[in-house]
Amino acid sequence: MGLLTPEILSWIGRSTPPVEVAISKRDIIKYALATGQTRPAYLAGDEAPPMFVFGLFRPLTPTGALGPDGLAPATNLPELPLKRIMAGGTRLEIQRPIRAGDTLLGTHTLADITEKSGRQGPLIFMVSVLSITMKGGTTKGGTTKGGTTKGGELVMKEIQTRIAR
Repeated sequence: MGLLTPEILSWIGRSTPPVEVAISKRDIIKYALATGQTRPAYLAGDEAPPMFVFGLFRPLTPTGALGPDGLAPATNLPELPLKRIMAGGTRLEIQRPIRAGDTLLGTHTLADITEKSGRQGPLIFMVSVLSITMKGGTTKGGTTKGGTTKGGELVMKEIQTRIAR
């Protein structure tokens, strides 16, 4: 044990700059068709399925620059002494649906890093939070009742755990 240096632990609480994404009806429809969705609101492009956010705020990266897992290299995580990274789970906290016409801001924050001992040796658990908020201003139709939403309003949080071994 003792793999977590002060430098690694100093990353806790660091956030990426917000990434802005405008949500179009066409994007929602393409996602709904590609993932076999059946809800009419998804197929019409009015409301996005919850997992629509997966990868939405990742950088657009040429294929040759992707890692072996097919993802762009993470910029919000420290270099770790354990190199094999596994998924440890994802939880969504949805405040309201994402709708066509929304302009969203996504910010990744490294919330925690802990070390534990596993059956096959040490493990490092990293918890990242993707906070998705409305961009400034007020939009119509942004609530489930068709009212208005304000800039900065929390839309959703994606809490993701990664395990290094």
